[in-house]
Formats: sequence, structure tokens, C-alpha cells
Amino acid sequence: MAAKSDGADAGAVAGGADTAGLTYEQARDELVRIVGQLEAGGVTLEESLALWQRGEDLAALCERYLDAARSRLDAAQGDKVATKASSTS
Repeated sequence: MAAKSDGADAGAVAGGADTAGLTYEQARDELVRIVGQLEAGGVTLEESLALWQRGEDLAALCERYLDAARSRLDAAQGDKVATKASSTS
């Protein structure tokens, strides 16, 4: 299994059982496939609605991963600024 891209626990980041355990990359790749299926057409209305809902769930999961990564970057930058400020004092 691939490592999670942001180091966060996938279960904590995931919104539901359907997306639990997916890495950011897995969720993004599945979302790309779903968008392709919806754009290609050829599926029933019910299938389209199910694909759309799955896509919404995956997009929300990806957003949570990206938010967590942004928080980690912000914290790291804050630590770097604080360390630099204390070393110049």
C-alpha cells in the first residue's frame, strides 16, 4: 500500500467508510476516472447520480488531505520563522 502523501491517518482524514483508507493519490486518480466516465456519457441517470456522489465524496476527501498538508506547511514555516527570530535575538 502506498504511503499517505501528507503523513496524516487516512481514517482521520476520510469522511466515510467508502473513502476510508484511500490515499490522496488514490482518491484523486479515482476522481479523474469518474469525471472521464461522466463526460463520456453512456451511463444511466442512476449510474450518473451514483458516480457524481462518489466524485463529491472523493473531492471532499482530497480537499481534506490538501487542507491538512497546508496546515503542516504553515506550521513548519511558523517554526522556521520562530527559530530564525530566536537565533537573531
